[in-house]
Amino acid sequence: MNDENQDESVACYVGLGSNLDQPEIQVKKAIDQLNALPSCHIGKRSSLYLSAPVDDRDQPEFINVVCLVYTTLSARRLLDQLLQIELSHGRMRTADRPKGPRCLDLDLLLYGELQIDEPDLIVPHPRMHQRLFVLLPLSEIAPKLYIPGRGVVYDLINQHDVRDQQVKLLSSDT
Repeated sequence: MNDENQDESVACYVGLGSNLDQPEIQVKKAIDQLNALPSCHIGKRSSLYLSAPVDDRDQPEFINVVCLVYTTLSARRLLDQLLQIELSHGRMRTADRPKGPRCLDLDLLLYGELQIDEPDLIVPHPRMHQRLFVLLPLSEIAPKLYIPGRGVVYDLINQHDVRDQQVKLLSSDT
């Protein structure tokens, strides 16, 4: 079945982040591009959050947001579109510093209730339950959302040791 001919759209969650080249502008432009994709539209988006880097700490702070996206695209096709948006912002993936600074990072966090485990597509995103910069914005738009194999978003914020991660609300101008 062709992606664009599916009868029903799937509720997906996409995380966006940037810490280079005017991060707030990068993220806002990417949201517009995401909403303009064929067979996609944004249902909700969180406020903007400012977060300290988690893994590779020697880099600027990030601007993060999570969007609820309705799509008739397959998970693979949606991921391809997300990667194209990254490329249009000049995103270059480097093997020497994969968690390093980036102008734009788009992650497919959830695709409906599906669990997908392919070489370059894992849904739910494998570390989202450990990342306060994902959980806080996600809890703003879907606090009772169940992450397959992990639990409810609100509970994950309170159960996991994410307290050492520095994340603060930056802007609620959704």
